[in-house]
Amino acid sequence: MALNYHLDQGFGTQGRLGLIVLSTDETLENEARRILGDRCVSLVHARIPAEPHVTPESLQKMAAHMQATAALLPAGLDAVGYGCTSGATVIGPGRVAELVGEAQPDARVTNPLSAVIAALNSLETKKIALLTPYVESVNAPLVAALDAAGIEVLTQASFEQSDDWSVARIAESDTLDSIEKIAKTEGCEAVFASCTNLRVLGVLEQAEAATGLPVVSSNLALIWHMLRLAGIDAAGWAPGRLFALPKGEATDRKG
Repeated sequence: MALNYHLDQGFGTQGRLGLIVLSTDETLENEARRILGDRCVSLVHARIPAEPHVTPESLQKMAAHMQATAALLPAGLDAVGYGCTSGATVIGPGRVAELVGEAQPDARVTNPLSAVIAALNSLETKKIALLTPYVESVNAPLVAALDAAGIEVLTQASFEQSDDWSVARIAESDTLDSIEKIAKTEGCEAVFASCTNLRVLGVLEQAEAATGLPVVSSNLALIWHMLRLAGIDAAGWAPGRLFALPKGEATDRKG
């Protein structure tokens, strides 16, 4: 017996987002889920092959898989985020947008580096303390990219970890303690905790209360920027000063 049916908009009546997540990442999707909650925003994921040891060379290899991974996402998305801060730094945000756009021509494309720069600009902060899990060969290009965007890294601290499995298991209490230490740097206006695999969301509110400064993580900024690019007013959806900002115009490259 053939049944009658009706079509509606499905999931995502407020917006439809796509994430390209590293095959080694265990944090981004979980923190994104906590931010979006049960709101009517669709978030779909595709995994891009990534090597477990994070080096500039291993990060660059992801460019070869970017278009094919983006093609695994459904069409018609409002925004797509490539979920790797250091990868976007090494490959280049423009190249990321170009590769993703070949498979997702209608979506606006971002990444954690572009998102963090947009977030820090929206917070009107230009002098930051940087916390990463990376080795120095990965830190250096990130600092240079931030500097090129007009953001001065006054101090940086790192867990000096190249293994992504270990990064996902760094205790949030250690991350909080590290944020509090580097935030004491004279002239510091904000703290940026980099890496989508580093857990920060659970201690972000506590970190801001302890330091008196805005604290931005890769995942917080990425989801915030994707929501803005999709035209969604997400004020108050997540802890911290970034999500307390009123909705504003968000611009980024279309793929």
